[in-house]
Amino acid sequence: MTEDPITPRPRDPLRGTPGAGPGPGPHRAPTPHVLLAPDKFKGSLDAAAVARHLAAGLRRARPGLSVTGLPVADGGEGTVDALVHSGFRRRVVTVGGPTGRTVRACYAQRGSTAVLELAQSSGLSLLPDHVPAPLTASSRGAGEVVRAALDGGARTIVLGLGGSACTDGGAGLLAALGARFTDVYGRMPADGGAALRHLAEVDLSGLDARLAATDLVLATDVDAPLSGPGGAAFLYAPQKGAGPAEVGVLEAGLSRRLDVLARAVGPRAAHAATLPGAGAAGGTAFGALACLRARRRPGVEVVLEAVGIDRELYRATLVITGEGAMDAQTLQGKTPLGVARRAHLHRVPVIAVCGRLTLTPEQLSTAGFRAAYPLTTLEPDPRRSMTTAAALLRATGRTIARNHLAGTLPPPAIPGNRNRGPGRAGRTER
Repeated sequence: MTEDPITPRPRDPLRGTPGAGPGPGPHRAPTPHVLLAPDKFKGSLDAAAVARHLAAGLRRARPGLSVTGLPVADGGEGTVDALVHSGFRRRVVTVGGPTGRTVRACYAQRGSTAVLELAQSSGLSLLPDHVPAPLTASSRGAGEVVRAALDGGARTIVLGLGGSACTDGGAGLLAALGARFTDVYGRMPADGGAALRHLAEVDLSGLDARLAATDLVLATDVDAPLSGPGGAAFLYAPQKGAGPAEVGVLEAGLSRRLDVLARAVGPRAAHAATLPGAGAAGGTAFGALACLRARRRPGVEVVLEAVGIDRELYRATLVITGEGAMDAQTLQGKTPLGVARRAHLHRVPVIAVCGRLTLTPEQLSTAGFRAAYPLTTLEPDPRRSMTTAAALLRATGRTIARNHLAGTLPPPAIPGNRNRGPGRAGRTER
């Protein structure tokens, strides 16, 4: 018997039906069948590894247990890996990173559907020597990946927004796709959010003609507008290294960009700027909404449909999901909550596993989790918990098998939760 029972299966891209499912039916397995649908444990293990180690622990306690691993994500980092595991093909392209230095970016494709992560081309993790560049970082690389996907035959493109290094309102993205921005002297400004203050004109006539026949979906859980106190600059630029003065510069640039685009596309620009999520990825979402007629969807919904979770839930008797930290942000639409909501449509109980837990028992119960197992219960030291996560997940899998697969599921519980206080209210662009 192997302890690595996770086997990828082909999936049809984006075929799920939001908010619907067959519910329990005659095909539901009479014996336990566990669906593992975790997100990554950031800084520790990717989603596939989390599922693999949980499966090993479950089967150590219950030899022969039927288990399916389905790594998932919410549109941010790890999305491409999750889709590749589910049957999409990984494609690698060379593009300009957030500061122009060449980087290798991956995207996932199946048929005419391509799924991209902006973080792979314009992300914080790609900054040279990890030195912040809040004023000059650009989304141009993301546009180059979109163009590569078009060259590869994609006609539905999902762009996951999160983890960006830039606050350029999507100017780099659009420039890579053929838009032309100029200052009062007819020159093309430098890349980055600071240069937006000098924009005078934009010419969209050169945009790649294939975009008109492309369904561009923005996958994000961020609901911030483009500008203002809750917008891209004030809310997220400090996370990218911007001080108070730099935040002011970036806010002025985004305002100028809105004015220039309004002259080019009319009221659509002003409307796009106020839409929830327009501020995602430093306003990249705004540029796509205003100029490319993109549409926004919650990232976790897009991913769950793409990996075919409804088909797996149809035969599952228990779902285990989770992520590295389950806190207040989890309840605002992160992966575990998305999985739980989908599972409830099929009336399948859900258990969460996480590295760190700050949600109260009441919050977990209201969100629909039967139980939650933080790894800090087994290893209170956060650093050691991260470095030994594989062993801790296997141990947790054994515990879950003993507690939840021997008979009737118990009432909601949070085994060993050492921190029952509410999570932080702050959000990160992830």
